[in-house]
Amino acid sequence: MQFINLQAQYQAYKDEIDNAMQEVLDTSSYIGGKVPDLERELEEFSGAKYAIACSSGTDALLLALMALDIKEEDEVITTPYTFIATAEMIAFIGAKPVFVDIDEKTFNIDVSKIEEKITDKTKAIIPVSLFGQCSNMDAINDIAKKYNLKVIEDGAQSFGAEYKGKRSGNLSDVATTSFFPAKPLGCYGDGGAVFTNNEELANKMRVILNHGQTKRYVHTEIGFNGRLDSIQAAILLVKLKHYKDEIQKRQEIAQFYNSNLKGVTLPYIEDGNLSVWAQYCIRLKEEGKREKMQTKLKEMGIPTAIYYPIPLHLQEVFSYLGYKEGDFPVSEMVSKDILALPMSAFLTQKEQTKVIEVING
Repeated sequence: MQFINLQAQYQAYKDEIDNAMQEVLDTSSYIGGKVPDLERELEEFSGAKYAIACSSGTDALLLALMALDIKEEDEVITTPYTFIATAEMIAFIGAKPVFVDIDEKTFNIDVSKIEEKITDKTKAIIPVSLFGQCSNMDAINDIAKKYNLKVIEDGAQSFGAEYKGKRSGNLSDVATTSFFPAKPLGCYGDGGAVFTNNEELANKMRVILNHGQTKRYVHTEIGFNGRLDSIQAAILLVKLKHYKDEIQKRQEIAQFYNSNLKGVTLPYIEDGNLSVWAQYCIRLKEEGKREKMQTKLKEMGIPTAIYYPIPLHLQEVFSYLGYKEGDFPVSEMVSKDILALPMSAFLTQKEQTKVIEVING
């Protein structure tokens, strides 16, 4: 059993994907090429006016921060319970990550604790739409407006998710996503995108991701090489055609888990939200129970994962921020009892039933 069955997905779309890649090879258009076509499709899908394809979800965050002129000594509020890229890019440009604990049910940033962390150095908030479910974006946007801050939705795990009828990527000043192969919509390498409804920001990000270049050998910004390869764009164009169907399959698979799993804490989806189920995570709250369950599942050939075993405020690389164990108790608690089960649009009911039987048994 695969944790995320990428091979089954490839076999389902093999002819379309092979043809799309061959077209790139035949034209030898490796830079640019299919990228503008992909950006138009991403704009239509997300509802955002501008989609800028780039080389990874991490670079998407960097583009957003640079375009918003986040600089040294600025502060950016985010969550300690996520993959490191979010806080890493804040620190990378010299700004200070300021952490806010998470909501125990959704695992997303606890909006009730954001305002107390705002200072005169705060410039932005980066909520992470974790595991495929959007954060409470209305409340976050309201806080940002009150204090004249920018909001960057880190939607690396939530492309296609919905919040009150609008899609992830179209809920804030800027949004980012990742097309890493294991994401709900993934390419065959690294890839990402940035979304905005602000034309000036969109144009600036396009310049930054191409070495700050406005035309050949004319540079107006400090930038970097953040371009997406044409061959990855071709693959994503094929997969995007099938993505709505895959999201529906993910709903059905999550519901089957929800209806049949016993003795564990199930994921919680807020009213008005549609998750894309980037991960399906249960919690086993009794001490030692998670480790025993993970071992039991492994013995039966069932892979699992732990997202995330060490919250960011306890990572060595962020020790200079001065946080200590106990500062974000919810993040620390969840990190000790959460367990991700196999999840993809190609998980069969036979495989899923086996997972359920082992957990319930």
